[in-house]
Amino acid sequence: MPQLNPSPWFLILLFSWIIFLTILPNKITNHLFNSNPTLKSTEKPKPNPWNWPWL
Repeated sequence: MPQLNPSPWFLILLFSWIIFLTILPNKITNHLFNSNPTLKSTEKPKPNPWNWPWL
């Protein structure tokens, strides 16, 4: 039964985890954090008072 022989499968598993843990996080973070969000204005808009016609 070849699937019980860990020799070829262990290397495949090891190399795939090395790729997942080293190369892919850099690629993912480059796409996620490519720009910092900036606010258009630091002033808060003044709220309009409500009109309660039923009172």
